[in-house]
Amino acid sequence: MALSERDLYTERHCARVTGIALTLGRLCGLSSRELRLLRIGSTLHDVGKIGIPDYILLKPARLDADEWAVMQRHAELGQKICDVLNIRNSEEIGRVVRHHHEAFDGTGYPDGLGGTSIPVQSRIIAIADSYDAMALARPYHSPRSHAQVMEVLFDLAGTKYDPDILDLLGTFIHRSRYRAA
Repeated sequence: MALSERDLYTERHCARVTGIALTLGRLCGLSSRELRLLRIGSTLHDVGKIGIPDYILLKPARLDADEWAVMQRHAELGQKICDVLNIRNSEEIGRVVRHHHEAFDGTGYPDGLGGTSIPVQSRIIAIADSYDAMALARPYHSPRSHAQVMEVLFDLAGTKYDPDILDLLGTFIHRSRYRAA
């Protein structure tokens, strides 16, 4: 994937997010069609980062407010990329990618969707994405332990994350190969 040429972390992160997301999707009882959208959407959830300048994407410190506003554009850029892909259901996949940073209480971005207005695949990706991001070291934060990651996620159940899907994460992640140290 072209993104790996700029940011190997993101490519590997997307692979781990896909693994977690597919397990969650199966536990949610998604159909094979819904799982396909989840698989492709989770693989591509950060593809819009290809349009983010390197000085922001690769910055070894926390982003300031202006940089954060640019970084948030990756969800919309990702949708635009997905919309022009020559694959079945590309527009639906684009919506999944666009909404993976929406919050369950409606405070997320880019559209401020909440609850079940957010595609289920996007709600799943939000949890998988956050779990993996907190579990790994980045230049601007140390890795968190499994217990620390779960505490943060459950503190945000019902606000940032769908509490029902989050409960399902708790049923398997502790024995998963994607478990934080």
